[in-house]
Amino acid sequence: MRNNKLDILAFGAHADDVEIGMGGTIAKYTKIGFKIGICDLTEAELSSNGTVTLRYEEAKRAGELLGIMSRDNLQLPDRGLFPSQEYIRKIAYIIRKYRPTTIFVPYEVDRHPDHGRCASLVEEAIFSAGIKNYEVEDGLPAHKSTNLFYYFINGYHTPTFMIDITNTMDIKIESLKAYASQFVKKSDSVDTPLVNGYIETVVSRERLFGQEVGVGYAEGFISKKPILMGDGLLGEK
Repeated sequence: MRNNKLDILAFGAHADDVEIGMGGTIAKYTKIGFKIGICDLTEAELSSNGTVTLRYEEAKRAGELLGIMSRDNLQLPDRGLFPSQEYIRKIAYIIRKYRPTTIFVPYEVDRHPDHGRCASLVEEAIFSAGIKNYEVEDGLPAHKSTNLFYYFINGYHTPTFMIDITNTMDIKIESLKAYASQFVKKSDSVDTPLVNGYIETVVSRERLFGQEVGVGYAEGFISKKPILMGDGLLGEK
């Protein structure tokens, strides 16, 4: 089981959430040897464009571009991420399986309700995963992650900290373009905000974040507890 251990595990409600919020950060840290995984809670079966099968293919390609070690999909119901012991247990299993040091989830202030509900479910699962007598499939032992951080999907919020992604912004863009069914407008596409310059909007946001800290591009994050600075936010390799 130790071979599965990840430095970072990022959760999203749908495939492409993590790439939107922190694709550049993932690419930055996989390049220097961090073991990173993504867990999508749903198959995004209610998406206006694309199909479940296509979304899996796109997610696989995006993950390859970012250099991740693993990608799981818990197949929870799209638009049905309400509090449930069953769902919490499934997420806790993933946390215990990969034993990440740091976990990322979507910031709850977002126009899409699933993003905030994803965060709430993972918060519950993080707590449960650390309880010795809490049982999950395969009897995996308890695990307590060190850090929980929140990434942004829609909107522009004030970050607690930022990560310079100037050198990996191009990889982030390519990972988003891998989701052609979501971000590329075609003749048969349903007209949604995602097919109307969404990638360009994300790029503009990361450029603005970068300007605030004096770099080309940056991704912003929120921490709900104080951060001790000194040896690096995510550790050293």
